[in-house]
Amino acid sequence: MNRDQILKLSSMPAASPSYPLPPFRFVDREYMIVIYESDPDAIRAALPEPLVPDKSNQVFYEWIRMPDSSGFGDYTESGVVIPCSFEGTPASFVSQMYLDDDPPIAAGREIWGFPKKYASPKLELVKDTLTGTLDYAGQRVAMGSMVYKHENQSRHPAKTKAALGKLQVMLKLIPDVDGTPKIAQLVGLNITEIAVKGSWSGPARLHLVPHVNAPVADLPVRRVVGGRHFLADLTLPGGRVLVDYMKS
Repeated sequence: MNRDQILKLSSMPAASPSYPLPPFRFVDREYMIVIYESDPDAIRAALPEPLVPDKSNQVFYEWIRMPDSSGFGDYTESGVVIPCSFEGTPASFVSQMYLDDDPPIAAGREIWGFPKKYASPKLELVKDTLTGTLDYAGQRVAMGSMVYKHENQSRHPAKTKAALGKLQVMLKLIPDVDGTPKIAQLVGLNITEIAVKGSWSGPARLHLVPHVNAPVADLPVRRVVGGRHFLADLTLPGGRVLVDYMKS
């Protein structure tokens, strides 16, 4: 391989790149989000500066089914998102993510800095209950449930579209060849080309179990506010650097 050929590669390994270049298109992406109030000190500890915690002390625990993802295939994801603001702009800090497919783990970490680790999440409809679970290293660390499509509590699709389009922020950390920091950035992105196919809200419950390698319970559940369930097509574009800690 010559230099030009090397620079055209989308990712490692060169013989079989793990993922193509963004953007990535998702079809029929299904979310269950349990919104809850947590401990303000725990939230502050999880948010990198200069992000400012939302005054609501809310945390979003998410399950996402992605049956048709360009470049990534079919997988499920689960994790923690913290409402916050960046320089006065409302934002969502993606704090922890657990999923069951290698290409989106590699791409998520290497391109945007999504905090992805391999685990076993599941989102399914069981009788009348939308149910999400997360197992890590053979142990159950999260379980959530929500009523299924209660029409009298349906959510307006425009609100869901606005929430999906809000600024997402990730902490991207990549070491140099000697292990010292090479990249330390806050990265931002906004999802585009959003088409909401259905959106509901309703009662929900959430149980988190302490685990050293999947510390979702470090943001403890004080009070469950409710649940959101929605289905959408969307595009995940490239990101942009908000803060470069190596230059600060």
